[in-house]
Amino acid sequence: MNRSSRPDPRPSEITPRERYLSRREIMVGLAGAGLSGWALDAAAAERLKFTKNARLSLSDPPNSYEEITTYNNFYEFGTDKGDPARLGGKFRPKPWNVTIAGEAEAKGTFTLEDILKPHPLEERIYRLRCVEAWSMVIPWIGFPLGDLLKRFRPTSRAKYVAFTTVERPAEMPGQRFPVLEWPYVEGLRMDEAMHPLTILAVGLYGEALPNQNGAPLRLVVPWKYGFKSIKSIVEIRFTERQPPTSWNLSAPHEYGFYANVNPAVDHPRWSQAKERKIGAGLFNPRVPTLPFNGYAEQVAGLYRGMDLRKNF
Repeated sequence: MNRSSRPDPRPSEITPRERYLSRREIMVGLAGAGLSGWALDAAAAERLKFTKNARLSLSDPPNSYEEITTYNNFYEFGTDKGDPARLGGKFRPKPWNVTIAGEAEAKGTFTLEDILKPHPLEERIYRLRCVEAWSMVIPWIGFPLGDLLKRFRPTSRAKYVAFTTVERPAEMPGQRFPVLEWPYVEGLRMDEAMHPLTILAVGLYGEALPNQNGAPLRLVVPWKYGFKSIKSIVEIRFTERQPPTSWNLSAPHEYGFYANVNPAVDHPRWSQAKERKIGAGLFNPRVPTLPFNGYAEQVAGLYRGMDLRKNF
């Protein structure tokens, strides 16, 4: 699968978050003067109420808002890193429903507001490691996935959790091409889904998620490669058997079900021993990749006794 990319933005091209917000206020004023498009989208961005979870956050400085929102893999909008930001404007994340199905006592289709209502939001600053050997640090706003799953009382037959992305080719132009089999699907083992580090994110930098980052609801599993963190979720299903996952279906010799960050197991096209930090500049060397993306102390026990070369 050809994953195209573009060069990192130069440091001089990166807008600090404070300046971005100031510029956005100017855009809001311009919108009142009759301008539309980006200015109106900026004005509509929703501020979120949240607390900061320092215990589960990195001390590393996050990437800038522009880096996080303009350098993405979200093939539903296109295969270039800039396509999601460039082509995501027609996507409508409201209103939004999520279906809960499968091996659970409580099931049904719920509005996003019903999904979120019982859950206080918190900011968690996590590493994001792409299988293409680049990485970012992102200040997600969200809540533990396990807290949501418990509400629906999974039965003893629920061994896995499967997720499905929305399919709207009229709004997501990448879905008009058979890059992958649509809709995008992903899955976790139940203990992975219930782990305290696994969250459903609804925002970043204090605002609701932009379309290009998986609005309005996405998964974040920080010890796994980024493609596991499925975006724009419309279904969560409890299953007894391991569910199919999109990249594994597309290229099973390249993408496994678990997709744990592992510097000792290379992808056929990318060494996983080191990574390029987005925003570090063109002349900064790659840095060593940490097992489980630096979260080994918290999650390595989930895979005790497993051959991680076979279960990649």
